Amino acid sequence: MIPSKFDYIRPSSLDEAVHILGNAGDEAKVIAGGQSLLPLLRLRLANPEVLVDVAGLDGLHGVSDEGDSLLIGAGTTHYQVVHDPLIAEHCGLLAEAAEMVADPAVRHRGTIGGSLAHGDPAGDLPAVALALDATLIAQGTGGDREIAAGDFFVDYLTTALQPDEVLTGIRVPKLAGWGYHYEKFHRTAQAWAIVGVAALTRRSNGQVAEARIGLTNMGPIPVRATAAEAAATGAEASRDALRAAATHADEGTDPPSDLHGAPDYRRHLARVLTGRALSAAAGV
Repeated sequence: MIPSKFDYIRPSSLDEAVHILGNAGDEAKVIAGGQSLLPLLRLRLANPEVLVDVAGLDGLHGVSDEGDSLLIGAGTTHYQVVHDPLIAEHCGLLAEAAEMVADPAVRHRGTIGGSLAHGDPAGDLPAVALALDATLIAQGTGGDREIAAGDFFVDYLTTALQPDEVLTGIRVPKLAGWGYHYEKFHRTAQAWAIVGVAALTRRSNGQVAEARIGLTNMGPIPVRATAAEAAATGAEASRDALRAAATHADEGTDPPSDLHGAPDYRRHLARVLTGRALSAAAGV
């Protein structure tokens, strides 16, 4: 299907992009890699009057060290996230999950900011951002603002970004002393996750001192498995104990029903995959 007619604008600066968005309001869409938006345009599920291309703007690419955290430009591609040495050293969970996004062609063009701004609960990176307690940075006509990942995802394909805002960066804490693992169940290598689990654990004296778990495709937005986190915290760092904690992973979730699985099936997957992810993150 051919997309609806739209005006294409390629601003020369971020300020210009924000100005254009502010004037266009709800009738504009931001495009960078296009791997999330273009399919919607072709299916006419999105019908913007204005398309604002920010792919070439300075300041939206690369990774910088901020001491206790990393700042990742929203225009950084999945491929660059996978291969960046700072991310590999300080935030390996993000690199591990980004390597599972779609296929090499998508990873070379798709961006971390585009994936998060798209807000698809079946996407891999939104759940990872939740588990990492990431902060998302947006620039609009009123200036910059920071949004906690827990507040960023509002509803299905809906985020806290305002019509005049561009997502410019993602700040992620460094993972010193944390183990991590991303576990994904999908039908084919390029497919969306039927269920995915991003797990982080910090061990102390043979126990799990703290756990964080983000779930992919277990509701209209990515969710934290807070009941399983509570059960894992203080538990013995063993497979049996962590699998027992994982039996709580689906509590408080609202998994979808589609051709790939019913809600009960996804609940089962969430419990099983959380057990595997926690064990791998804890190194047991």
